[in-house]
Amino acid sequence: MVRVAVTQTTWTGDKESMLDKHEQFMHDAAAQGAQAISFQELFYGPYFGITQDRKYYAFAEPVDGPIVQRFSALAKELGLVTILPIYEEQMPGVYYNTAVVVDADGTNRGIYRKNHIPHVENFWEKYYFRPGNLGWPAFDTAIGRIGVSICYDRHFPEGWRMLGLAGAEIVFNPNASKPGLSNRLWELEQTAAAGANQYFVAVSNRVGREDNEYGDEAVQFYGTSYFADPMGNYVGDTASSENEEILIRDLDLSLVRQARDNFQFYRDRRPDTYDSITAP
Repeated sequence: MVRVAVTQTTWTGDKESMLDKHEQFMHDAAAQGAQAISFQELFYGPYFGITQDRKYYAFAEPVDGPIVQRFSALAKELGLVTILPIYEEQMPGVYYNTAVVVDADGTNRGIYRKNHIPHVENFWEKYYFRPGNLGWPAFDTAIGRIGVSICYDRHFPEGWRMLGLAGAEIVFNPNASKPGLSNRLWELEQTAAAGANQYFVAVSNRVGREDNEYGDEAVQFYGTSYFADPMGNYVGDTASSENEEILIRDLDLSLVRQARDNFQFYRDRRPDTYDSITAP
Protein backbone atom coordinates (compact mmCIF):
# COMPACT_ATOMS: atom_id res chain seq x y z
CA MET A 1 0.00 0.00 0.00
CA VAL A 2 1.43 3.37 -0.99
CA ARG A 3 0.00 6.84 -0.35
CA VAL A 4 0.27 9.15 -3.35
CA ALA A 5 -0.61 12.83 -3.89
CA VAL A 6 -1.34 14.87 -7.01
CA THR A 7 -1.84 18.62 -7.04
CA GLN A 8 -3.77 21.18 -9.07
CA THR A 9 -3.51 24.94 -8.94
CA THR A 10 -3.74 28.17 -10.96
CA TRP A 11 -0.88 30.34 -12.18
CA THR A 12 -0.20 32.97 -9.53
CA GLY A 13 1.41 35.44 -11.92
CA ASP A 14 5.08 34.86 -11.07
CA LYS A 15 7.47 31.92 -11.00
CA GLU A 16 8.83 32.38 -7.47
CA SER A 17 5.42 32.24 -5.82
CA MET A 18 4.61 29.13 -7.87
CA LEU A 19 7.78 27.47 -6.64
CA ASP A 20 6.96 28.42 -3.05
CA LYS A 21 3.40 27.14 -3.46
CA HIS A 22 4.60 23.76 -4.71
CA GLU A 23 7.12 23.48 -1.90
CA GLN A 24 4.22 23.95 0.50
CA PHE A 25 2.25 21.27 -1.36
CA MET A 26 5.12 18.88 -0.65
CA HIS A 27 5.19 19.76 3.04
CA ASP A 28 1.41 19.40 3.32
CA ALA A 29 1.37 16.08 1.47
CA ALA A 30 4.18 14.67 3.60
CA ALA A 31 2.37 15.79 6.77
CA GLN A 32 -0.59 13.68 5.61
CA GLY A 33 1.60 10.62 5.13
CA ALA A 34 2.09 10.81 1.37
CA GLN A 35 5.06 8.89 -0.03
CA ALA A 36 4.93 10.43 -3.52
CA ILE A 37 3.65 13.57 -5.22
CA SER A 38 3.13 14.73 -8.80
CA PHE A 39 2.56 18.28 -9.97
CA GLN A 40 0.64 19.54 -13.03
CA GLU A 41 2.18 20.04 -16.47
CA LEU A 42 4.81 22.86 -16.58
CA PHE A 43 4.12 23.38 -12.90
CA TYR A 44 6.07 26.56 -12.10
CA GLY A 45 4.88 28.72 -15.02
CA PRO A 46 1.74 29.66 -16.90
CA TYR A 47 0.50 27.31 -19.58
CA PHE A 48 2.16 29.36 -22.29
CA GLY A 49 0.86 27.21 -25.17
CA ILE A 50 -2.09 29.63 -25.22
CA THR A 51 0.09 31.96 -27.32
CA GLN A 52 3.25 31.80 -29.44
CA ASP A 53 5.73 34.13 -27.78
CA ARG A 54 9.48 33.57 -27.53
CA LYS A 55 9.65 35.30 -24.13
CA TYR A 56 8.47 32.01 -22.59
CA TYR A 57 11.67 30.27 -23.67
CA ALA A 58 13.12 31.93 -20.57
CA PHE A 59 11.16 29.47 -18.42
CA ALA A 60 13.26 26.57 -19.70
CA GLU A 61 16.20 25.21 -17.73
CA PRO A 62 18.33 22.03 -17.67
CA VAL A 63 17.16 18.91 -15.88
CA ASP A 64 19.96 19.47 -13.35
CA GLY A 65 19.15 23.18 -13.04
CA PRO A 66 18.19 25.22 -9.97
CA ILE A 67 14.52 24.19 -9.87
CA VAL A 68 15.21 20.47 -10.00
CA GLN A 69 18.03 20.82 -7.49
CA ARG A 70 15.77 22.74 -5.13
CA PHE A 71 12.95 20.21 -5.27
CA SER A 72 15.30 17.21 -5.16
CA ALA A 73 16.69 18.50 -1.88
CA LEU A 74 13.18 18.86 -0.49
CA ALA A 75 12.21 15.39 -1.75
CA LYS A 76 15.14 13.98 0.20
CA GLU A 77 14.25 15.99 3.31
CA LEU A 78 10.62 14.81 3.24
CA GLY A 79 11.19 11.31 1.85
CA LEU A 80 8.86 11.95 -1.12
CA VAL A 81 9.10 10.46 -4.58
CA THR A 82 8.45 13.60 -6.68
CA ILE A 83 7.37 14.04 -10.31
CA LEU A 84 8.52 17.44 -11.61
CA PRO A 85 6.99 18.43 -14.97
CA ILE A 86 9.37 21.15 -16.21
CA TYR A 87 10.25 23.08 -19.36
CA GLU A 88 13.59 21.52 -20.26
CA GLU A 89 16.42 23.29 -22.04
CA GLN A 90 18.78 20.67 -23.46
CA MET A 91 20.75 23.50 -25.10
CA PRO A 92 19.78 27.00 -26.27
CA GLY A 93 17.10 26.55 -28.91
CA VAL A 94 16.38 22.89 -28.06
CA TYR A 95 13.49 22.55 -25.61
CA TYR A 96 11.32 19.69 -24.35
CA ASN A 97 8.21 19.23 -22.23
CA THR A 98 9.80 17.00 -19.62
CA ALA A 99 9.07 15.25 -16.33
CA VAL A 100 11.95 14.62 -13.95
CA VAL A 101 11.49 11.63 -11.64
CA VAL A 102 13.10 12.23 -8.25
CA ASP A 103 13.27 9.38 -5.75
CA ALA A 104 12.57 9.65 -2.03
CA ASP A 105 16.32 9.99 -1.32
CA GLY A 106 16.61 12.96 -3.68
CA THR A 107 18.19 10.92 -6.46
CA ASN A 108 17.25 11.81 -10.05
CA ARG A 109 16.02 8.50 -11.47
CA GLY A 110 15.70 9.86 -14.99
CA ILE A 111 13.49 11.91 -17.26
CA TYR A 112 10.57 11.45 -19.61
CA ARG A 113 10.12 13.81 -22.58
CA LYS A 114 6.60 14.28 -23.92
CA ASN A 115 6.38 12.25 -27.12
CA HIS A 116 3.22 13.69 -28.70
CA ILE A 117 3.19 17.45 -29.27
CA PRO A 118 -0.13 19.12 -30.21
CA HIS A 119 -0.49 22.22 -32.35
CA VAL A 120 -4.11 23.35 -32.29
CA GLU A 121 -5.89 26.47 -31.08
CA ASN A 122 -4.72 27.48 -27.58
CA PHE A 123 -2.24 24.57 -27.55
CA TRP A 124 0.54 25.88 -29.83
CA GLU A 125 3.11 23.49 -28.39
CA LYS A 126 5.19 22.84 -31.48
CA TYR A 127 6.38 26.44 -31.12
CA TYR A 128 7.93 25.51 -27.76
CA PHE A 129 8.85 21.81 -27.73
CA ARG A 130 10.64 19.19 -29.76
CA PRO A 131 8.99 15.74 -29.64
CA GLY A 132 10.41 13.44 -26.99
CA ASN A 133 13.26 11.14 -28.01
CA LEU A 134 13.64 8.85 -24.99
CA GLY A 135 10.79 6.42 -25.63
CA TRP A 136 8.61 5.29 -22.74
CA PRO A 137 10.91 4.63 -19.77
CA ALA A 138 9.86 3.22 -16.40
CA PHE A 139 11.72 4.05 -13.22
CA ASP A 140 12.33 2.04 -10.05
CA THR A 141 11.51 4.19 -7.01
CA ALA A 142 10.73 3.87 -3.32
CA ILE A 143 7.02 3.39 -4.17
CA GLY A 144 7.57 0.86 -6.95
CA ARG A 145 8.12 1.01 -10.70
CA ILE A 146 6.54 4.09 -12.24
CA GLY A 147 6.10 5.77 -15.62
CA VAL A 148 5.00 9.16 -16.95
CA SER A 149 2.71 10.22 -19.79
CA ILE A 150 2.15 13.97 -20.28
CA CYS A 151 -1.21 15.51 -21.26
CA TYR A 152 -1.69 15.06 -25.06
CA ASP A 153 0.13 11.70 -24.80
CA ARG A 154 -3.01 10.32 -23.20
CA HIS A 155 -4.82 10.27 -26.56
CA PHE A 156 -2.44 7.61 -27.89
CA PRO A 157 -3.04 4.11 -26.47
CA GLU A 158 0.29 2.79 -27.74
CA GLY A 159 2.19 4.83 -25.15
CA TRP A 160 0.13 3.48 -22.28
CA ARG A 161 0.83 -0.08 -23.41
CA MET A 162 4.54 0.62 -23.76
CA LEU A 163 4.60 1.72 -20.12
CA GLY A 164 2.82 -1.47 -19.10
CA LEU A 165 5.34 -3.56 -21.00
CA ALA A 166 8.11 -1.63 -19.24
CA GLY A 167 6.69 -2.85 -15.93
CA ALA A 168 5.06 0.33 -14.61
CA GLU A 169 2.76 -0.15 -11.63
CA ILE A 170 1.76 3.54 -11.44
CA VAL A 171 1.71 5.97 -14.37
CA PHE A 172 1.64 9.68 -13.60
CA ASN A 173 -0.21 11.86 -16.10
CA PRO A 174 0.32 15.63 -15.58
CA ASN A 175 -1.99 17.84 -17.65
CA ALA A 176 -3.09 21.29 -18.78
CA SER A 177 -6.61 20.48 -20.02
CA LYS A 178 -9.53 22.81 -20.68
CA PRO A 179 -13.17 22.35 -21.71
CA GLY A 180 -13.70 21.56 -25.36
CA LEU A 181 -13.33 18.53 -27.59
CA SER A 182 -11.68 16.36 -24.96
CA ASN A 183 -14.19 16.62 -22.08
CA ARG A 184 -15.57 13.10 -22.48
CA LEU A 185 -12.12 11.74 -23.27
CA TRP A 186 -10.90 13.13 -19.94
CA GLU A 187 -13.26 10.73 -18.18
CA LEU A 188 -12.57 7.81 -20.50
CA GLU A 189 -8.94 7.74 -21.56
CA GLN A 190 -6.99 7.50 -18.32
CA THR A 191 -9.46 5.12 -16.70
CA ALA A 192 -9.51 2.97 -19.86
CA ALA A 193 -5.71 3.00 -19.98
CA ALA A 194 -5.54 1.88 -16.35
CA GLY A 195 -7.96 -0.99 -17.02
CA ALA A 196 -6.46 -2.04 -20.36
CA ASN A 197 -2.92 -2.05 -19.02
CA GLN A 198 -3.70 -3.07 -15.43
CA TYR A 199 -1.85 -0.46 -13.45
CA PHE A 200 -2.72 2.67 -11.47
CA VAL A 201 -2.94 6.05 -13.20
CA ALA A 202 -2.46 9.28 -11.21
CA VAL A 203 -3.87 12.26 -13.12
CA SER A 204 -3.11 15.90 -12.27
CA ASN A 205 -4.52 18.93 -14.09
CA ARG A 206 -4.38 22.70 -13.94
CA VAL A 207 -7.43 24.50 -12.58
CA GLY A 208 -8.92 27.97 -13.10
CA ARG A 209 -8.28 30.87 -15.50
CA GLU A 210 -4.84 32.32 -16.10
CA ASP A 211 -6.31 35.69 -17.06
CA ASN A 212 -3.59 37.38 -14.98
CA GLU A 213 -1.29 36.32 -17.85
CA TYR A 214 -3.54 36.19 -20.91
CA GLY A 215 -6.54 38.40 -20.20
CA ASP A 216 -9.44 37.63 -22.52
CA GLU A 217 -7.41 34.90 -24.26
CA ALA A 218 -7.25 32.84 -21.07
CA VAL A 219 -8.99 29.47 -20.90
CA GLN A 220 -10.66 27.77 -17.94
CA PHE A 221 -8.67 24.70 -16.91
CA TYR A 222 -11.06 22.26 -15.29
CA GLY A 223 -9.02 20.50 -12.62
CA THR A 224 -10.82 17.28 -11.61
CA SER A 225 -7.53 15.48 -10.99
CA TYR A 226 -8.04 11.84 -10.11
CA PHE A 227 -6.69 8.33 -9.61
CA ALA A 228 -7.73 5.19 -11.51
CA ASP A 229 -7.09 1.62 -10.38
CA PRO A 230 -5.99 -1.41 -12.47
CA MET A 231 -9.62 -2.29 -13.20
CA GLY A 232 -10.36 1.18 -14.58
CA ASN A 233 -12.29 2.43 -11.52
CA TYR A 234 -11.87 5.81 -9.87
CA VAL A 235 -10.03 5.62 -6.55
CA GLY A 236 -12.29 7.85 -4.48
CA ASP A 237 -13.73 11.08 -5.83
CA THR A 238 -12.14 13.40 -8.36
CA ALA A 239 -10.72 16.74 -7.25
CA SER A 240 -12.55 20.05 -7.57
CA SER A 241 -13.30 21.47 -11.01
CA GLU A 242 -12.72 25.02 -9.74
CA ASN A 243 -10.35 25.13 -6.79
CA GLU A 244 -6.75 24.42 -5.88
CA GLU A 245 -6.35 21.03 -4.20
CA ILE A 246 -3.99 18.32 -3.04
CA LEU A 247 -5.62 14.96 -3.79
CA ILE A 248 -4.23 12.05 -1.77
CA ARG A 249 -5.14 8.39 -2.19
CA ASP A 250 -3.92 5.03 -0.86
CA LEU A 251 -3.04 2.66 -3.71
CA ASP A 252 -2.89 -1.09 -3.09
CA LEU A 253 -0.23 -2.25 -5.53
CA SER A 254 -1.26 -5.89 -5.02
CA LEU A 255 -4.25 -5.04 -7.24
CA VAL A 256 -1.86 -4.89 -10.22
CA ARG A 257 -1.04 -8.58 -9.93
CA GLN A 258 -4.64 -9.42 -9.06
CA ALA A 259 -5.96 -7.69 -12.19
CA ARG A 260 -3.36 -9.35 -14.39
CA ASP A 261 -4.15 -12.78 -12.96
CA ASN A 262 -7.86 -12.22 -13.53
CA PHE A 263 -7.49 -10.92 -17.10
CA GLN A 264 -4.46 -12.20 -18.98
CA PHE A 265 -4.16 -9.30 -21.40
CA TYR A 266 -0.37 -9.49 -21.53
CA ARG A 267 -0.40 -13.23 -22.19
CA ASP A 268 -3.00 -12.91 -24.94
CA ARG A 269 -1.46 -9.97 -26.80
CA ARG A 270 -0.74 -10.59 -30.50
CA PRO A 271 2.08 -8.20 -31.45
CA ASP A 272 2.68 -10.30 -34.58
CA THR A 273 -0.66 -8.98 -35.91
CA TYR A 274 -0.09 -5.30 -35.07
CA ASP A 275 2.32 -4.33 -37.88
CA SER A 276 0.17 -1.48 -39.21
CA ILE A 277 0.30 0.32 -35.83
CA THR A 278 3.94 1.20 -36.38
CA ALA A 279 3.73 1.80 -40.11
CA PRO A 280 4.62 5.39 -41.08
